[in-house]
Amino acid sequence: MEKLSETKTILLVGVGGQGTILAGKLLAEVAAEAGLDVKVSEIHGMSQRGGSVSTVIRVGEHVSTMVCDEGRADVVVAFEAVEALRAQHYLAEGGRMFVNDEEITPVSVNIGNAKMPERVDERLREMGAHLLDAGVIARGLGAPKSTNVVLVGALSTALPFEVELWREAVRRCVPPATIDANLAAFDAGRDAALRGAAR
Repeated sequence: MEKLSETKTILLVGVGGQGTILAGKLLAEVAAEAGLDVKVSEIHGMSQRGGSVSTVIRVGEHVSTMVCDEGRADVVVAFEAVEALRAQHYLAEGGRMFVNDEEITPVSVNIGNAKMPERVDERLREMGAHLLDAGVIARGLGAPKSTNVVLVGALSTALPFEVELWREAVRRCVPPATIDANLAAFDAGRDAALRGAAR
């Protein structure tokens, strides 16, 4: 495994119920198994009502703080496209962003208090974000609840941890009956990200 030369900051953003907490747990487990210091900070907001949620995971030889300042996230993983736009100012120059190409209409839009942003996908591509049909991939595998693990598979391509560490974390953290489906979701997300990088 390649050594981390400096602390890495990973920001996960989404809406309540999308599985950002499990995704953060998987990353934290992998980093800990690799012998690194890990700090995790979760902001749930109105998560039970479909509101924004975010998780910051910082990994390195010695992590002094769990704060992610603007322009400091090495990787942003967005479980929903509009949340990716909201989080773009956290991405570091040269950082990587993986986005589930799905838009969830928030309550504020449904009741007429706000409007959905325009040209979301186009704007994300202009930023260099890698858009994945993570939900489509998960449903195609017969595992619609594994969209988050598809995104973890994509995330794994941006960090220097051995693939088997990720797969072992999946085995430990998901319900036993879903292990095979989640491993397939992880592999599919990783493959999708690697194919995108090769273009």
